[in-house]
Amino acid sequence: MEFGIGMFGDLSFDKQSGKFRPAEQRLEEMVEEIKLADELGLDIVALGEHHRPDYAISSTAVVLSALATVTKNIKLASGVTVLSSSDPVKVYQDYATLDLLSKGRAEIMAGRGSFTESFPLYGYELENYDALFSEKLELLLTINRDEVISWKGKFRAELRKQQIFPRALKGRELPVWIAVGGTAQSVHRAAILGLPMMLAIIGGMPVQFKEAVDYYRRVYSDSGHNVKDMQLGVHSHTFVADSSKSLIQNYFPFYAEQMNRVGKSRGWPPYTQAQFEGGMSRQGALFMGEPQEVADKIQQVTEMFGLTRFIAHMDVGGPSHSAMMKSIELYGTVVVPAVKKAISAGSADRN
Repeated sequence: MEFGIGMFGDLSFDKQSGKFRPAEQRLEEMVEEIKLADELGLDIVALGEHHRPDYAISSTAVVLSALATVTKNIKLASGVTVLSSSDPVKVYQDYATLDLLSKGRAEIMAGRGSFTESFPLYGYELENYDALFSEKLELLLTINRDEVISWKGKFRAELRKQQIFPRALKGRELPVWIAVGGTAQSVHRAAILGLPMMLAIIGGMPVQFKEAVDYYRRVYSDSGHNVKDMQLGVHSHTFVADSSKSLIQNYFPFYAEQMNRVGKSRGWPPYTQAQFEGGMSRQGALFMGEPQEVADKIQQVTEMFGLTRFIAHMDVGGPSHSAMMKSIELYGTVVVPAVKKAISAGSADRN
């Protein structure tokens, strides 16, 4: 079981200046936060790609490469690479370079993208949303496996006996995960290819995703893959504080503001404190609260789905740097050890 943190580089909005926080300030803070995560022994950090004014990260590989120079052990992953609007050759080259810089710690989480700003930005049509992803995933996996490529598709120029450099450390294949939101099409694709699946759960109740996980497991096995090799993760909004009351008081305004920014373009109603507190309940999708509350919830979902990885997405709304450092500290020193202990005890009981 691996435990990590996820970030999008959210930028809170300063109402006095009428501007978002400077991206350079948030990036500097993120370096310190990930250094702490590495020192606490967390397994992985996953950074998301966005092309909006309220996020600091558009190029995950660049930020992860900076982190490679100040960390020692933590795995460095995209979370996600919007592969549909990216060039698979460049994605592989960027992450192979990151792999060399980090001595073998690079990973790619590829997704279709729930945000679509990158499509017009890079000249792609949204009507080809899924077809682009399917073709580009095929090419990325081919490049990852083979050094010399001959390939022809619909959306990209043909490759004829083309060598792709650099290669990942010692010629290894980069770990490639498929990030999904729970749609049957995405789950089926990950399963039939035998690829690890990262399930984003950011709303509703985790139990609602049980059918998707069972479907993944069934198709994975039916496709001839060994279930013992299956890797399954959950990526969910997480925040840890000394008290749930203080978390609601101090963090809810940041969270609600970001949810409303995103929701405005998607026709969502205003996000309420009742929704927030409902999400924090034992059945809800927000892994937020006091350390033991969060630990119990992660354990519950881990056992429900048979997870091998949990990624705590911590910077939604751009909370203060001090609050982020505290949340990461509590997650690494209290929550993760408690979950590991509970899982170990449960495993011993079953044996």
